[in-house]
Amino acid sequence: MAVLDFQSEALVRLRTRVAALGEANSDLLAYARGHAGAVQQIHAAALAALDASSFEHLIHVVTQDWVDILRVDAIGMGLTTSGQGIRASASGVQFIDPEQVELWCHLLPVGQARSVKHGAPVFGPAADLIRSEALIALRPTPPAPTGIIALGSRAPHNFGDYHGSELLAFLGDVVSRMIARWMQIEP
Repeated sequence: MAVLDFQSEALVRLRTRVAALGEANSDLLAYARGHAGAVQQIHAAALAALDASSFEHLIHVVTQDWVDILRVDAIGMGLTTSGQGIRASASGVQFIDPEQVELWCHLLPVGQARSVKHGAPVFGPAADLIRSEALIALRPTPPAPTGIIALGSRAPHNFGDYHGSELLAFLGDVVSRMIARWMQIEP
């Protein structure tokens, strides 16, 4: 007759479960820290936009200062109003066909973060370097310009779950209101 050692078996199972719970706890803490960091970056970007002293300064803040604040490699902005379109990025502001901006607004997955082989055209010359992007809709009150802001990274899958669509939509709303403010249009 064999004697079974249930205590040893139970102890092994308990240690396995404790190790799994420890790993899950570490994952949860890493996610929470990442989310908190993303929220801090978004808030800093919003405050920088609110501090803009003119429409031109707002474009500079979004396309250049946000690169450091949000820790991305490139930011592009496309706006259209009254039959005119502009594309703004670190390389400057160019007038473009307003239909191109309309296409970006309707064809690109605005509000989503995604990995790409080539960045959206709104990045201009930097588009070839972009491997992941997050696109933000601008929805100001007409007749203010509508458009998009594109955040780009050279690293694939750079925009994790903590760059939630709510945070991106918040940034879009802040910029939309600032555009309306500088164009003296009530939101």
